[in-house]
Amino acid sequence: MDWDKLRIFHAVADAGSLTHAGDVLHLSQSAVSRQIRALEESLNTTLFHRHARGLILTEQGELLFDATKSMNRRLETASARIRDSEEEVFGELRVTTTTGFGTLWLAPRLPKLYELYPDIKIDLMLEERVLDLPMREADVAIRMKEPSQADLIRKRLMNIRMRLYATQEYLDTRPPLDRIDEIKGHRLICQALTSTQVTAGSTLIHHLLSHDVQSIFTVNNYFGVLQGVINNLGVGVLPDYVTEDFPHLVRCLPEIESGEVPVFLAYPEELRQSRRIMAFRDFVQDEIFEHRKSVRNLTEPRAPSK
Repeated sequence: MDWDKLRIFHAVADAGSLTHAGDVLHLSQSAVSRQIRALEESLNTTLFHRHARGLILTEQGELLFDATKSMNRRLETASARIRDSEEEVFGELRVTTTTGFGTLWLAPRLPKLYELYPDIKIDLMLEERVLDLPMREADVAIRMKEPSQADLIRKRLMNIRMRLYATQEYLDTRPPLDRIDEIKGHRLICQALTSTQVTAGSTLIHHLLSHDVQSIFTVNNYFGVLQGVINNLGVGVLPDYVTEDFPHLVRCLPEIESGEVPVFLAYPEELRQSRRIMAFRDFVQDEIFEHRKSVRNLTEPRAPSK
């Protein structure tokens, strides 16, 4: 079977159109079409249904696409291993994590990683959906629960809790908030209960809403919640890791918090020796250590000055 034709077929199946595949392959639409027709003739089958809106794989096309996806993953793995056989850390590393953790904690720290490894290329994929690491939808993941997929190396990084925060400016203009029943006099900013979020977070929101909260602003990620809080819109349910980078936030109702949420880093067993993975893993662990130290310094009472 012609490998070049399979490469073109894979691009067309992935793109869903001859035009888009041609753009990716730097070929004309007619050239791509000729290669697909030639492949169909060599296999004596139809691989695509042609529609005005694009191409849809036939049953036979689906079978072939499954095969080319598997081949592509193996080639990517082999390529990564070859590149990682060099001493330098370079090349693409696809990192997936939640929108909240990615925007509020990880992304602000990535300049340090690029200073250490200027030739690395981080592709940060912010998804509430859990990507399939063994199927190579991403190389490494940071998730708010232990991964259940097999053949993964996993490392517990830290535990977090969801807590209540507001700005002092907001609190100065609103009624007191010293008891949980006084939350009804404030606007609550939180993720919608229908949003994808950790169970501990939704449980805390349920508890807060049971106290007759009248005004609510919901967002589908913690970045949006934070923006509402720092712009004095109300009291927000946020992960406690925001306190390091936003120390001006005031914690409200300190006795109210969610249960612990574990944060895990995971990557496929086959990438155990990847220099990029090891560099990223070590970097994140070092940053977690510094984060914990910084948070302790923020929360521990200072000794009185002499």
